[in-house]
Amino acid sequence: MGTVAERLKELADREKKERALGGAERVEKQHKSGKLTARERLDLFFDPGTFHELDLFVRHRATLFGMNRVAVPAEGVVTGYGMVDGRPVCAYSQDFTSMGGTLGEMHARKICKVMDLALKCGVPIVGFNDSGGARIQEGVDALSGYGQIFFRNSAASGVIPQLSAIMGPTAGGAVYSPAMTDWVFMTKGTSYMHITGPAVVKQVTGEEISSEELGGAMPHATKSGVCHFACDSDAQAIELIKKMLSYLPANNMEDPPLSDPADDPGRVDPALDTIIPDQPNKAYDMRDVITSIVDHGQMLEPHCHYAQNAIVCFARLNGRAVGVIANQPMHLAGCLDVNASDKITRFIRFCDAFNIPMLTIADVPGYLPGKDQEWLGIIRHGAKLLWAYSEATVPKITLVIRKDYGGSYLAMCSKDLGADFVFAWPTAEIAVMGAEGATPVIFRKEIEAAPDPKTKEQEKIQEYRDLLYNPYIAASRGYVDEIIVPSESRPKIIDALELLSGKRETRPPKKHGNIPV
Repeated sequence: MGTVAERLKELADREKKERALGGAERVEKQHKSGKLTARERLDLFFDPGTFHELDLFVRHRATLFGMNRVAVPAEGVVTGYGMVDGRPVCAYSQDFTSMGGTLGEMHARKICKVMDLALKCGVPIVGFNDSGGARIQEGVDALSGYGQIFFRNSAASGVIPQLSAIMGPTAGGAVYSPAMTDWVFMTKGTSYMHITGPAVVKQVTGEEISSEELGGAMPHATKSGVCHFACDSDAQAIELIKKMLSYLPANNMEDPPLSDPADDPGRVDPALDTIIPDQPNKAYDMRDVITSIVDHGQMLEPHCHYAQNAIVCFARLNGRAVGVIANQPMHLAGCLDVNASDKITRFIRFCDAFNIPMLTIADVPGYLPGKDQEWLGIIRHGAKLLWAYSEATVPKITLVIRKDYGGSYLAMCSKDLGADFVFAWPTAEIAVMGAEGATPVIFRKEIEAAPDPKTKEQEKIQEYRDLLYNPYIAASRGYVDEIIVPSESRPKIIDALELLSGKRETRPPKKHGNIPV
């Protein structure tokens, strides 16, 4: 049995062996590839001295293909809990230096155990993914492990925040768990995600493509929308994850954390009074509007490379976390399309799940026209947006600053979809459609009968603009609560948000709706 001192030495020796990762050579290779190790990532993520590791001595029990002679330190994944900026968080970090971070039965069991702990305790779970995929030697036990993780991703969704950092290979079944989480962070040049790799693609289609081109951070940030944040390094990704957590509650039963409102809630910005161009087709940067209104001009923007005709971001108003949704006139004139609808819908549902009030800033001429959009299902995807806003019960404030036409007027959180407050600038244009489209319908006979139809059409377009390109008709019906001076947007919105802080609203009881996915 040995003395107490001997037992303590044995414990220290065993811990040292398990914490050595895959050995000095593989650690050096990890560093040379531009990546931190699994333990270095956790050290950087958690407040110093607060991380508690779980299941350090877990071992696989596979015997086939020589696995009975293979020791995998800590079973290729480090799991535990600690404090991040003074708040509790659970995490797991896959160790690529130990058998490529491959996932087998006990590797998965460690991840499931810390996920269960996070759900039970009501704290966020963060996964650092760096894995060669399923441990083939363990066969169906590895597949079962993935399935058990997926099941927990679904159970935890909308209950605790789930964040995934892709910091190395993530392929095959390994990609689905991050895709089921709330936010995906990828490192450029050192990470990739794909269902089938370049070799399979070449075999099936004959196309030659690299892992980076197929599933790197930027392809997923710009084309697929799988990646919300494309980061330059592991360290930057970890910093952004910590920033994201600062806006979020620990679970769905809490409100987001308040910060000290150092920015004057009564601050006005005269620049907003002239930000809307006199020419209706001229663009401006919606980010300038957002940063003018929110605390200190600071925002955290997911999906900044994807569906750029829409902006979604987290910010604060008088210290309160808010989710901001806005059209971006600099891209596709701010039109809604398939990807923008999906981007906004997912953001709305996240904010609603975690009690984050929403500010919608509308400048939208309509849904993007064309056969490609129709065939891609703009009806179905656009319906998601209507669904999500209607379903959301958190405080909803809408600010209309310029164009707000037709179905897109409704889709950007109109009064009818449950907006608690609708403010409009005097430059707001709320109408069924733009003048160029409406005039030939309304005044067709007059235009056809005129000696000069083109001149007559231009006259009627101007008549339509003079009559409807303003917020006053909507205000006269109560669809707009208040028409405000643009420079006073910040204090108006903050006052409304303070009133809505005690909002309580319910929907008819049901298992769940059938959202048009």
